[in-house]
Amino acid sequence: MTPATRGGDLHYLSVCSQGFVSRIALADVAGHGEFVSAAADRLRDLLRRHADVWDQSDVVRELNDSFLKGASGGEYATALVLSHYSGSGELLFTNAGHLPPLWYHAEDGTWSLMLESTPYAKEIGDLPIGLIPGTPYTQTAVQLGLGDLVVLYTDGITESTDHAGEQLEKDGLLALARNVPSHSAVKAGEAILAGVEAYRGVAAASDDETLVVLQRSPSANGEAWPR
Repeated sequence: MTPATRGGDLHYLSVCSQGFVSRIALADVAGHGEFVSAAADRLRDLLRRHADVWDQSDVVRELNDSFLKGASGGEYATALVLSHYSGSGELLFTNAGHLPPLWYHAEDGTWSLMLESTPYAKEIGDLPIGLIPGTPYTQTAVQLGLGDLVVLYTDGITESTDHAGEQLEKDGLLALARNVPSHSAVKAGEAILAGVEAYRGVAAASDDETLVVLQRSPSANGEAWPR
């Protein structure tokens, strides 16, 4: 997938040298314009250099510190980084101040938010990238079932407003997702975008909008791969 760097949104996909681990990242760099696009390029290059690293909590910590070293002041980004192991379907995710993914559970046909399992954490962590040097980041492992969907999005989606000025927000997006086709990542993505446009009505989008939809499905040799 060609990395996207237009505006402040960045999506990126890499596969490790052995072909078993796929890493998917979505980041939203604060602001707009060429200055922010350069910051997005820097994040992309850092992710590419870590394509073979499984422990992504360390990856995101280094991303944060490297981003701070290259910043000229005032730059920061929210980011969501996921690593999928094709052999088991295990998915690791690290959330650096980003909106939580939507998760469709194919086994029982339900949708939920994919949240970190750190209810008793005592230190401040998982802040957006580029704010504080040495910020700790955690990673959470979940098991994806065959047919499960994972939907990543930026705040340009959830901050869409209707005719009354009410924002869609993540709960509205989750409610919208419950009515989309679940058999195809492409069909689900198209339906979600159509639902967001219908919610917004005639109003134009006020921010960059990025949506990434992933699905775990069996490959030709029986192994499961994200698509």
